[in-house]
This record gives sequence, C-alpha cells and structure tokens, in this order.
Amino acid sequence: MTKHVTTARSTRELRPATRLVHAGTLRSQYGETSEALYLTQGFVYETAEQAEARFKGEDVGFIYSRFSNPTVAMFEQRMAELEGAEAARATASGMAAVTAALIGQLKAGDHVVAAKALFGSCRYVIEELLPRFGVQSTLVDGTELDQWQAAVRPETKVFFLESPTNPTLEILDIAAIATIAKSAGATLVVDNVFATPLLQSPLQLGADCVVYSATKHIDGQGRCLAGVILASEKFITDYVHTYLRQTGPSISPFNAWVMLKGLETLELRVQRQLENAARVADALADHRAVERVIYPFRHDHPQMELARRQMKAGGTLVTFEIKGGKAAAFRVANALRITRISNNLGDTKSLITHPSTTTHQRFEEDQRLGMGIRQGMLRFSAGIEDSVDLIEDFNQALDRAG
Repeated sequence: MTKHVTTARSTRELRPATRLVHAGTLRSQYGETSEALYLTQGFVYETAEQAEARFKGEDVGFIYSRFSNPTVAMFEQRMAELEGAEAARATASGMAAVTAALIGQLKAGDHVVAAKALFGSCRYVIEELLPRFGVQSTLVDGTELDQWQAAVRPETKVFFLESPTNPTLEILDIAAIATIAKSAGATLVVDNVFATPLLQSPLQLGADCVVYSATKHIDGQGRCLAGVILASEKFITDYVHTYLRQTGPSISPFNAWVMLKGLETLELRVQRQLENAARVADALADHRAVERVIYPFRHDHPQMELARRQMKAGGTLVTFEIKGGKAAAFRVANALRITRISNNLGDTKSLITHPSTTTHQRFEEDQRLGMGIRQGMLRFSAGIEDSVDLIEDFNQALDRAG
C-alpha cells in the first residue's frame, strides 16, 4: 500500500508571506510560472514492475487521484508549511476534514469530549453520527477547564473544539485543554477556521491535529469547497491516510488549484479584513441600537487577555446583538446595501448572517441559549471593502432598526 504523506521541509526558514506564494511548488518539464493543474483520474507506469512497486510503496509516485494528485500534493505541502505541520491531507470540504479527523481515530466503545459551542454540522457529527457507530460523547462548556477534566473517562480518545467559537467568539484555552487531553491519553483536534493559520497555531499550543474549511479564508473568494487536515506524519499515517483512501472524500484537483491561488493572497486579504473587523466592531459598539458587541481583541471581551496570548489579532468576524430581537436583527440585515446576507465567512465580500435561523437553526431555542446564541444576534464577516463605506452602511441600517 502506498502511503501518501505530504511532508513540509523545503521553505520552512522563510516567512509566512513568502511560503504562501512558493511553498510546495512542483514544476513540470515546461517550467510553468503558475502551478500546473493536473486534471487526471489515473497515472500510467513505464512497466508492470513499476506499477507493482508503486502499489507496494517501494516506488515514489502517484497511483490514482482519489489517493493523491500532483496539484493536490502542492496544496497540501503549502498548507503544511504554513501551519508548521509535518503532514497534511486535503479533502472535498471542511466538514469532510472534520469527520475524517474524528472518525479515523475512533471505534465502537470510544468516547469524545467536545465543547458545546460548535458549528451546527460539527455538533451533528458529535451528537448524532458518532453514536450510530457506538462512539459516545460529552459536551462541555469549553471555557471551563474543570468541565473538560470532569468529562474524561477511561475510554476517552479525542477532545474536539473550535476557538474562536461560532458564532459567539468565545476563546478556549487551547494549551490548557491540550494538557488535560494528554494526561487522559486523548488527542486534541482543533477547528481553527475562524482564527486562520495566520493568527493562531494550535499545534504549537499542544494540539495534535488542526482542521480547516479551506472554503473560508483560504479560498476567500466564494469559488470552491475544500478542507484540510494537518498533523504529524504519524497521526496522518495512523488515522487519516487509510480512511481517506478507502472512503474517498477527496478534493478535486481543480479545487486544490483554486486553493493554491487563494493562498497567494491570503495574508493581504486577512490583513484588510482584520482592520475592517476591528473598525466595524468599534462603530457598532457606539450605536444606540446595538446591545453588545463581541470581538476578541476589544477590552470588553471577557477573555481578551487569553485571546491576546493565544492569537496574533482579533480575527475577521464580529458578532453583535441588536435591541429588539429577531425582528430588529432582520431589519438591519435587510437594510444593508454593501454587506450581503450569507452564511459563509472569510470572503472578500462582507457577509452577515442570523445564526439562530441559519447556521444553528436545527437546535431548539434552549440549546441555542445554552451556547449563548440569542435571537437578536448577527454574525458579521468582514470583507476587503473600504471600512468607511461599511460603517456608513451599518449606521443607516441600524438607524432603521431603532
């Protein structure tokens, strides 16, 4: 069996902005400037003996694009170098990455501890999918370290969290939770999509595995779906490789090529989004129609000190609550002229969504309230527009809500 593990070594000494452009590049005999797009299902061998050696893992090369592909390998290599991981595997979507990172480690009788503040689809995997295969779970308040410790059982195998959380932007202490996981003999998987690989490094904080929906900031231009799993070579080999190879949630080479192009501008886009998010957060906090603003680097965020220790910046998202509940929140969203209504995030276009009726709609109201999600809450994803235009747009929309 060929074990395809993408390793990251070639440009580690370079800074992130340079790695985002050059890491992992493979050039054909034609010396193309842009990475080549290899739209092929399979590969041919010079001899039957070479084919046998390739399948035995004795000859390095590609076999079938469900397993690996040159374009996909470039994307994986670049992501691994950016994240500081030994290995990476790309998937067809972010949820494919989350599911593979979890299921690849688990068997009937195992137990998972997860933070209850999760994206709705992640909660589905934890609460409904895994139990069908005999894997039990305990949900905890991720900000309470005592709850993580108390939830551990002898059969606990995996801890799972996201930080900042969706959509309430709570900050979880990744290093402290990693310590608890290791003492329990469990692995820690972190969904790092809100922070991006530029603002937070879970592996350096002690996590065993990082997952992304590359659909978000990494593409960041509303084009394609993708996911990435990053970890040590041993983790990828032991838990991820065979699962992906045999079940097939593989990324399209075209999508991987789009992600490579997205990575080239990731730092530039995120920097502008960070500036816009911080400015919009301050402007929202000053408006009479806004009950509260949640942004990790603002001094009124309850975990601002932890956020500043763990992250390099406050992120590209702002969550805020409108006085007047759902009706007022809908009036604001509908009145915006620049920011568009969409449940996506990390895009060059500013986007807004009402979590109670979109990303977390499947939950009962008491469950949403338990996650801190209220009817007047809106989640704003900053784009790269001019911040003055965005603020003026919010002001006119909020004036209507009042």
